[in-house]
Formats: sequence, C-alpha cells, structure tokens
Amino acid sequence: MDTLRSYQPDDLAACLGLFDENLPAFFAAEERSAFVRFLTRHAAQWNYQVLERAGQVVASAGYALGPAVGVASLCWGMVHPRLHRQGLGTVLLQARLRALRERPDIAQVVLDTSQHTQAFYARFGFVATRVVPGGYGPGLDRWDMALALETPQAPDEARPEL
Repeated sequence: MDTLRSYQPDDLAACLGLFDENLPAFFAAEERSAFVRFLTRHAAQWNYQVLERAGQVVASAGYALGPAVGVASLCWGMVHPRLHRQGLGTVLLQARLRALRERPDIAQVVLDTSQHTQAFYARFGFVATRVVPGGYGPGLDRWDMALALETPQAPDEARPEL
C-alpha cells in the first residue's frame, strides 16, 4: 500500500537517492546542491510530500503559493526510475492539484520541467509558455508550463431548477 505524507528531515537521504537515481535523464547533476538547499530550508513552505511504498520513499513532490498573487508553483517532482509509468507521478500531481483547487485564491499553477516529462503534464492540461533549449544543462531543455484552474461550481449552480 502506498502512503502519501509530508516530508520530514529524516527523509533527506531517501529523497537525495531519488534525485540521484533520476540523473542524468531528468535532472542535471549541477541541480543537486539546489535540491539539498531546498530540502533543508524550504520543504515545509513548499508543502513537500513523499510517497512511501513498503516503508520506502519511492516518489516526492511539492508546491508553493506565490510570489505572484493567485499563482502556485509545483516543484521537485520525481519518481524512482524503476517505478516510472506506474501512476505514482499521477498520484502526486493529482494530490497537489486537488489541494490547490480547494483554495479560492489560486487561479493558476505553473511549473518548469524538461522535454522528458512535459508530455506528462500536458496530459493534465498544462500548456507550454516557454521552452529554453539546454536550460538545465547540455541536452536538458527547460519547459515552463501553466495550467488555469477552473472554479468548481456549487451544487446549486451546476443544475438550474426547472
């Protein structure tokens, strides 16, 4: 059974292991120090979560609000490579989008990713706003993407009375 929970400082080594397992296809080695800094200083503010399977951290991802009003940013999403294409990334993304849709102050979700995962986000409605060839390093393009969140209808607005 998989368990989604908030990141704890004891998860540092497991999350760094996930990062390292995803090199060089999904992250540039030069990004590791930024990830360490993120985990040690900002993970709580970015609502960083880990997905556990059989007591092992197998995926992680987070989101933050602002600094732009009405905008949330997704960050540092990763799944152990042996478990790619098994729905774990979808679980993480849907959990983050569900949490953000519950906030009436959030109208848009943004992220940056590579050419290797942009199609995954596009399946959920994210659209590319900018592409920077080699933006993360040689052979690793940066794709900036955005998703406009719909305002959920109240039950009485969904069906007009006759």
